[in-house]
Amino acid sequence: MSTLTVAPIPSAPTLPFPEEWSLADLLEHLGGIPAYRVLLQPAPGFATEADVIRLEAQANKRLCELIDGVLVEKAMGFRESVIAQELGTDIVIYLRRNNIGTTAGEQGMMRLSLRRVRMPDLSFVSWDQFPNREVPETPIPSIYPDLAVEVLSISNTPAEMRNKREDYFNAGTRLVWEIDPRAETVRVFTGIDDSTLLTTADTLDGAEVLPGFQVSIREMFERARRGTP
Repeated sequence: MSTLTVAPIPSAPTLPFPEEWSLADLLEHLGGIPAYRVLLQPAPGFATEADVIRLEAQANKRLCELIDGVLVEKAMGFRESVIAQELGTDIVIYLRRNNIGTTAGEQGMMRLSLRRVRMPDLSFVSWDQFPNREVPETPIPSIYPDLAVEVLSISNTPAEMRNKREDYFNAGTRLVWEIDPRAETVRVFTGIDDSTLLTTADTLDGAEVLPGFQVSIREMFERARRGTP
Protein backbone atom coordinates (compact mmCIF):
# COMPACT_ATOMS: atom_id res chain seq x y z
CA MET A 1 0.00 0.00 0.00
CA SER A 2 1.49 3.29 -1.08
CA THR A 3 1.83 6.14 1.33
CA LEU A 4 0.43 9.50 0.27
CA THR A 5 3.01 12.23 0.63
CA VAL A 6 1.55 15.61 1.47
CA ALA A 7 3.68 18.61 0.64
CA PRO A 8 4.07 20.99 3.55
CA ILE A 9 2.11 24.18 3.37
CA PRO A 10 4.58 27.01 2.65
CA SER A 11 4.82 29.53 5.41
CA ALA A 12 3.82 33.09 4.70
CA PRO A 13 6.70 35.51 4.12
CA THR A 14 7.70 37.56 7.09
CA LEU A 15 5.91 40.89 7.03
CA PRO A 16 8.42 43.75 6.77
CA PHE A 17 6.11 46.13 8.65
CA PRO A 18 3.63 45.68 11.51
CA GLU A 19 0.58 43.82 10.19
CA GLU A 20 -1.76 46.47 11.55
CA TRP A 21 -0.17 49.18 9.39
CA SER A 22 -2.26 50.91 6.73
CA LEU A 23 -1.07 52.70 3.60
CA ALA A 24 -1.21 55.91 5.60
CA ASP A 25 1.20 54.45 8.16
CA LEU A 26 3.62 53.43 5.41
CA LEU A 27 3.51 56.88 3.80
CA GLU A 28 4.13 58.49 7.19
CA HIS A 29 7.12 56.16 7.71
CA LEU A 30 8.50 57.35 4.38
CA GLY A 31 8.18 60.99 5.39
CA GLY A 32 4.61 61.84 4.44
CA ILE A 33 5.33 61.63 0.72
CA PRO A 34 2.51 61.44 -1.87
CA ALA A 35 1.32 57.92 -2.66
CA TYR A 36 2.08 58.22 -6.39
CA ARG A 37 5.81 58.01 -5.64
CA VAL A 38 5.53 54.57 -4.00
CA LEU A 39 5.76 51.61 -6.37
CA LEU A 40 3.55 48.59 -5.68
CA GLN A 41 5.65 46.03 -7.56
CA PRO A 42 7.44 44.43 -5.85
CA ALA A 43 5.11 44.74 -2.89
CA PRO A 44 6.22 47.43 -0.44
CA GLY A 45 8.69 45.91 1.98
CA PHE A 46 9.92 43.21 -0.39
CA ALA A 47 11.86 45.21 -3.00
CA THR A 48 15.61 44.68 -3.30
CA GLU A 49 18.65 46.40 -4.79
CA ALA A 50 18.15 44.29 -7.91
CA ASP A 51 14.81 46.03 -8.46
CA VAL A 52 16.49 49.45 -8.17
CA ILE A 53 19.03 48.45 -10.83
CA ARG A 54 16.38 46.88 -13.08
CA LEU A 55 14.19 49.99 -13.11
CA GLU A 56 17.15 52.30 -13.78
CA ALA A 57 18.18 50.15 -16.75
CA GLN A 58 14.76 50.24 -18.43
CA ALA A 59 14.02 52.59 -21.30
CA ASN A 60 11.85 54.92 -19.21
CA LYS A 61 14.50 55.02 -16.45
CA ARG A 62 12.40 55.27 -13.30
CA LEU A 63 14.90 56.35 -10.67
CA CYS A 64 13.91 54.87 -7.32
CA GLU A 65 15.53 54.84 -3.92
CA LEU A 66 15.22 51.76 -1.72
CA ILE A 67 13.81 52.50 1.72
CA ASP A 68 13.27 49.45 3.95
CA GLY A 69 12.31 47.30 1.00
CA VAL A 70 10.09 49.97 -0.57
CA LEU A 71 10.78 51.52 -3.97
CA VAL A 72 10.30 55.28 -3.73
CA GLU A 73 10.53 57.23 -6.96
CA LYS A 74 12.88 60.19 -6.90
CA ALA A 75 11.17 63.55 -7.12
CA MET A 76 13.14 65.60 -9.63
CA GLY A 77 11.99 67.76 -12.49
CA PHE A 78 13.86 69.41 -15.33
CA ARG A 79 14.61 72.64 -13.47
CA GLU A 80 15.89 70.79 -10.43
CA SER A 81 18.18 68.73 -12.64
CA VAL A 82 19.54 71.84 -14.37
CA ILE A 83 20.40 73.44 -11.02
CA ALA A 84 22.17 70.29 -9.86
CA GLN A 85 24.15 70.13 -13.11
CA GLU A 86 25.16 73.79 -12.89
CA LEU A 87 26.48 73.31 -9.36
CA GLY A 88 28.05 70.02 -10.35
CA THR A 89 29.97 71.75 -13.15
CA ASP A 90 31.45 74.19 -10.64
CA ILE A 91 32.52 71.31 -8.39
CA VAL A 92 34.06 69.38 -11.29
CA ILE A 93 36.12 72.46 -12.27
CA TYR A 94 37.24 72.76 -8.65
CA LEU A 95 38.22 69.06 -8.55
CA ARG A 96 40.34 69.40 -11.68
CA ARG A 97 42.52 71.75 -9.67
CA ASN A 98 42.11 69.88 -6.39
CA ASN A 99 42.06 66.13 -7.05
CA ILE A 100 40.53 65.05 -3.75
CA GLY A 101 37.57 63.02 -4.99
CA THR A 102 34.88 62.65 -7.60
CA THR A 103 31.25 63.58 -8.21
CA ALA A 104 28.09 61.70 -9.19
CA GLY A 105 24.74 62.91 -10.47
CA GLU A 106 21.18 61.91 -9.74
CA GLN A 107 21.77 58.32 -10.89
CA GLY A 108 24.65 57.77 -8.48
CA MET A 109 23.31 54.95 -6.29
CA MET A 110 24.85 54.40 -2.85
CA ARG A 111 24.22 51.70 -0.26
CA LEU A 112 24.14 53.68 2.98
CA SER A 113 22.96 50.79 5.16
CA LEU A 114 21.06 47.51 4.96
CA ARG A 115 17.95 48.02 2.76
CA ARG A 116 18.73 51.72 2.28
CA VAL A 117 19.89 52.91 -1.16
CA ARG A 118 19.98 56.66 -1.69
CA MET A 119 20.60 58.68 -4.84
CA PRO A 120 21.52 62.30 -4.04
CA ASP A 121 20.79 64.79 -6.80
CA LEU A 122 24.51 65.59 -6.68
CA SER A 123 27.26 64.12 -4.54
CA PHE A 124 30.95 64.46 -3.82
CA VAL A 125 32.85 61.40 -2.61
CA SER A 126 36.46 61.70 -1.46
CA TRP A 127 39.12 59.36 -2.83
CA ASP A 128 39.67 58.13 0.74
CA GLN A 129 36.59 55.92 0.33
CA PHE A 130 37.94 54.13 -2.76
CA PRO A 131 40.72 51.53 -2.60
CA ASN A 132 43.54 52.62 -4.92
CA ARG A 133 41.49 55.76 -5.70
CA GLU A 134 39.49 53.83 -8.28
CA VAL A 135 35.73 54.16 -8.80
CA PRO A 136 34.17 50.69 -8.30
CA GLU A 137 32.34 48.92 -11.12
CA THR A 138 29.50 47.70 -8.89
CA PRO A 139 26.30 49.68 -9.61
CA ILE A 140 25.51 50.21 -5.92
CA PRO A 141 28.74 50.59 -3.94
CA SER A 142 28.82 50.72 -0.15
CA ILE A 143 29.93 54.34 0.06
CA TYR A 144 28.45 57.58 1.31
CA PRO A 145 28.51 61.15 0.00
CA ASP A 146 30.99 63.34 1.84
CA LEU A 147 28.77 66.09 0.42
CA ALA A 148 25.16 65.38 -0.53
CA VAL A 149 23.17 67.92 -2.52
CA GLU A 150 19.38 67.71 -2.72
CA VAL A 151 17.43 70.08 -4.96
CA LEU A 152 13.94 70.28 -3.48
CA SER A 153 10.97 69.34 -5.64
CA ILE A 154 7.34 70.14 -4.88
CA SER A 155 6.61 66.60 -3.63
CA ASN A 156 9.55 66.53 -1.21
CA THR A 157 8.31 66.92 2.36
CA PRO A 158 10.24 68.21 5.41
CA ALA A 159 9.92 64.79 7.06
CA GLU A 160 11.24 63.02 3.96
CA MET A 161 14.23 65.33 3.78
CA ARG A 162 14.98 64.78 7.46
CA ASN A 163 14.89 61.02 6.83
CA LYS A 164 17.42 61.52 4.05
CA ARG A 165 19.68 63.58 6.31
CA GLU A 166 19.51 60.89 8.99
CA ASP A 167 20.66 58.31 6.46
CA TYR A 168 23.43 60.55 5.16
CA PHE A 169 24.90 61.71 8.46
CA ASN A 170 24.55 58.31 10.12
CA ALA A 171 26.53 56.83 7.20
CA GLY A 172 29.37 59.37 7.52
CA THR A 173 28.33 62.39 5.43
CA ARG A 174 29.89 65.63 6.60
CA LEU A 175 27.86 68.21 4.68
CA VAL A 176 24.39 68.41 3.10
CA TRP A 177 23.14 71.24 0.90
CA GLU A 178 19.37 71.49 0.40
CA ILE A 179 18.60 73.83 -2.49
CA ASP A 180 15.15 75.40 -2.75
CA PRO A 181 14.61 76.57 -6.36
CA ARG A 182 11.40 78.45 -5.57
CA ALA A 183 12.77 80.46 -2.64
CA GLU A 184 16.25 80.57 -4.25
CA THR A 185 17.90 79.60 -0.98
CA VAL A 186 20.40 76.99 0.14
CA ARG A 187 20.20 75.43 3.60
CA VAL A 188 23.58 74.14 4.71
CA PHE A 189 23.47 71.21 7.13
CA THR A 190 26.44 70.12 9.23
CA GLY A 191 24.27 67.71 11.23
CA ILE A 192 20.81 66.19 10.97
CA ASP A 193 19.19 69.31 12.42
CA ASP A 194 22.10 71.77 12.48
CA SER A 195 21.77 74.22 9.61
CA THR A 196 22.33 77.70 8.27
CA LEU A 197 20.08 79.31 5.67
CA LEU A 198 21.80 81.15 2.80
CA THR A 199 20.16 83.48 0.30
CA THR A 200 21.13 84.99 -3.06
CA ALA A 201 23.12 87.60 -1.14
CA ASP A 202 25.46 84.88 0.15
CA THR A 203 28.30 82.73 -1.13
CA LEU A 204 28.18 78.95 -0.82
CA ASP A 205 31.48 77.45 0.32
CA GLY A 206 32.72 73.90 0.70
CA ALA A 207 34.00 74.28 4.26
CA GLU A 208 36.36 71.42 5.21
CA VAL A 209 34.81 69.04 2.66
CA LEU A 210 35.78 71.12 -0.40
CA PRO A 211 38.41 73.52 0.99
CA GLY A 212 38.49 76.77 -0.94
CA PHE A 213 35.41 76.02 -3.06
CA GLN A 214 33.06 78.99 -3.41
CA VAL A 215 30.13 79.85 -5.65
CA SER A 216 27.75 82.79 -5.70
CA ILE A 217 24.24 81.56 -4.96
CA ARG A 218 22.76 84.35 -7.05
CA GLU A 219 24.94 83.44 -10.05
CA MET A 220 24.16 79.74 -9.66
CA PHE A 221 20.43 80.37 -9.94
CA GLU A 222 20.92 82.88 -12.76
CA ARG A 223 22.94 80.41 -14.82
CA ALA A 224 20.34 77.70 -14.26
CA ARG A 225 17.51 80.04 -15.25
CA ARG A 226 18.94 81.86 -18.26
CA GLY A 227 22.24 80.27 -19.14
CA THR A 228 24.15 83.37 -18.08
CA PRO A 229 27.92 82.64 -18.41
